[in-house]
Amino acid sequence: MKASVPPGLPSRRRATHGTVLAAVLTLGLSLVGCTDQKVAAASPTSAGKTNDAIFPETLATVGDQRITMADVKARVGDQLEQNETRFLVTQHRLVENTVRDILADRMLAGEAKKQGKTVDQLLAAEVGGSLEPTDVEIAAWYRENQARVGGRALAAISTEIGNYLRKTRRTEATEKLENRLKVEQKADVKIQPYRLTFDNTNAAARGPENSTVTLVEFSDFECPFCGRFFPTIKRLEEQYGDRIRIVYRQYPIPSLHANALKAAEASLCAKDQGKFWEMHDMLFQEQQQLSIRDLKVKANRLGLDQKKFDDCLDTGHFAGQVQADMREGDRVGVTGTPALFVNGISIDGGAVPFETVAKAIDKELKAGKP
Repeated sequence: MKASVPPGLPSRRRATHGTVLAAVLTLGLSLVGCTDQKVAAASPTSAGKTNDAIFPETLATVGDQRITMADVKARVGDQLEQNETRFLVTQHRLVENTVRDILADRMLAGEAKKQGKTVDQLLAAEVGGSLEPTDVEIAAWYRENQARVGGRALAAISTEIGNYLRKTRRTEATEKLENRLKVEQKADVKIQPYRLTFDNTNAAARGPENSTVTLVEFSDFECPFCGRFFPTIKRLEEQYGDRIRIVYRQYPIPSLHANALKAAEASLCAKDQGKFWEMHDMLFQEQQQLSIRDLKVKANRLGLDQKKFDDCLDTGHFAGQVQADMREGDRVGVTGTPALFVNGISIDGGAVPFETVAKAIDKELKAGKP
């Protein structure tokens, strides 16, 4: 017999996945990443899956000549691989999220039946009070978040703030209750997050090659959100040291940032002289000075061989490597920067807080290298 769903459960699930975010955006928060709209518009579908088994061995003929998948891949192989990877990631994420939702629904249904309560009553008990924010709490949130409300008066947005706090509190209570019930009801999630693989052979990296955790960042030196994330990378380096390996992959977005391509090349020209990370740090610290002349000045300040650097930059010596990184980013579904992957698991959200990345790293350190 299927477990019944307690009253209020479907709305709880919808709030967890989307409504809180919508409320936050309504209050004036902006996106946290630089996005190429043309790339972002592409959405993976089942039609993009390129499993050769679904196609005939011969796709077409002209005279005695055959056209096969090998011919197609020779022409659009990168696009096929990109579409297939995006499809697999999207499909796996849908299955994983649905499994977790079903598991949570059944755990809460069982607990509600056991205690003779509604889900809302369970959640309220979990936080030791009411899920409803008080007027005092709404006013306090308003005072502490002036930059997020765009100068609007408290009276005009108190309802929105109340909805946001209510949904946030409900989400936090739900997570707390579910974590407890997983232990009590011996729940075990077998499915694991989808892990992407990267060829980081030529990429700049810091940290031991055999580190338990590898953090791959696709980034753009002119992207303001990447600039905001730069201190987080430095903090991660300080906190985790040799326990993690940080890999930088180039993903400039020329449609948004006119100097990004040459800045990416400049970092690799500096890498060629053993000073990638010094140039990396300088580029993010001085994002308003990224013209070719500025890049050559930075090379001089870093004590690089000026002629070698200038020739490298002027001839586009590493343009091919930058393009290869961008194709790799497209393949794994990067649509904006910064894009983060911890042991191949995507960390959604762009320039996410330090705590978000640290939580993912700590989980991988605890589990050991996959």
